[in-house]
Amino acid sequence: MDWNFLIKNKESLHVTTDSRKVTSGSIFVALKGEHFDGNDFVDQARKDGAEYIISGENALKDLQDLARAWRRELGLPILGITGTNGKTTTKELCAAVLSTKYNLYYTQGNLNNQLGVPLTLLSITRAHEMAIVEMGASHPGDIKELVEIAEPNYGLITNVGKAHLQGFGSFEGVMRTKAELYDFILAHNGTIFRNADNPYLEKMYLSACEASGLSSVSEAVLYHTGTMPSDTHLVGGYNAENVSAAICVGRYFGVSEEAALAAIRAYIPSNNRSQLMQTERNTVVVDAYNANPTSMTAAINAFKGNCFILGAMRELGDYSHLEHQNIVNMLLERKADRVLLVGEEYKATTAPYPIFNNVDDLCAYLRTEPFSGYTILLKGSRSNQLEKVIPFL
Repeated sequence: MDWNFLIKNKESLHVTTDSRKVTSGSIFVALKGEHFDGNDFVDQARKDGAEYIISGENALKDLQDLARAWRRELGLPILGITGTNGKTTTKELCAAVLSTKYNLYYTQGNLNNQLGVPLTLLSITRAHEMAIVEMGASHPGDIKELVEIAEPNYGLITNVGKAHLQGFGSFEGVMRTKAELYDFILAHNGTIFRNADNPYLEKMYLSACEASGLSSVSEAVLYHTGTMPSDTHLVGGYNAENVSAAICVGRYFGVSEEAALAAIRAYIPSNNRSQLMQTERNTVVVDAYNANPTSMTAAINAFKGNCFILGAMRELGDYSHLEHQNIVNMLLERKADRVLLVGEEYKATTAPYPIFNNVDDLCAYLRTEPFSGYTILLKGSRSNQLEKVIPFL
């Protein structure tokens, strides 16, 4: 569909999939899910002043097409970011740095999938000078689909690791899918930011260059992992590569390293990512938004304390038992003072530690068996909801 009738001469769009948020001039998208059907609210949205309603079986596809049309109408530079670990933190740090010089829009929260990316694009206005779009993936072809909607001019893959193996099938499947960002950027004469110290990214980049028939000599802007700068609010040395990526991006777009570091030092992580909390009894490193074997290993290795509350890692398919046993082996080698594990996945391992079916069982245990004076790493897949345990620490 030609969306010009809806986007020409508009300074901004108000697009919503929630009929309760429809206001005069809104575009209402009637999506159908497992437990809801937006088509039931079309009449109400029209009464509430919706300018246009996208409905029917192809509503999501129409939304994506509208987002692409709006992106082309705006024509501003877009940096696409993906990766197994650190993509949200890197996005936030790049946004903090670039916002010192540009009127920037960037992905809010975790809106990085087939619905979130178009909603992000449709939130950009003509007043914005740049945008950062985070892109997530759990199956082959996911990134290809997202880049064809967002059409980024610049691309950055933070890293690749063992995550969503049930969907990707293997680590190689992860690499191929994430590299779809490189494929698009190179095919459209864009610019790639790449960690020169990561051999997997180099391999992916060279393969993408070869597939595109391009020279790899000068196509990428390189940075190194480096070390964590002092006085940031970020916890964990593994954030060094995220910081270096943000400084590199900032430098490319004219932000001095001094200004970039100041922005990074001012950034305060949220949403249970690399947060340091002081409770009445303990110090807690909260990194419980997500977890996979790669990020869990990095977090354990970087952690200076010796008390661990770890949730299960999900969507690992046939690799689940092996990867959970590997984590248990790490803790045994570490001779951790105290370990509490959450999730049935740990019950098949040789873990000599208390294992709880879910976070509610762990909370009940801590009500009767509280402990004090520890520095605790709290990490697990989002589905564990480990943040519920914080009031009991």
